[in-house]
Amino acid sequence: MNPIRAFRNWRMYNETVRELNKLNARQLSDLGISRGDIERIARKAI
Repeated sequence: MNPIRAFRNWRMYNETVRELNKLNARQLSDLGISRGDIERIARKAI
């Protein structure tokens, strides 16, 4: 993987984790996500 793509993937992962962590438990539940699923879902985003 080239460095530019790796950086973009890293940035997208971090942004996804940050945004999902801003949600409260009720909002996450409405989306069908638990707090423990955030990192797994962020990895899928890339």
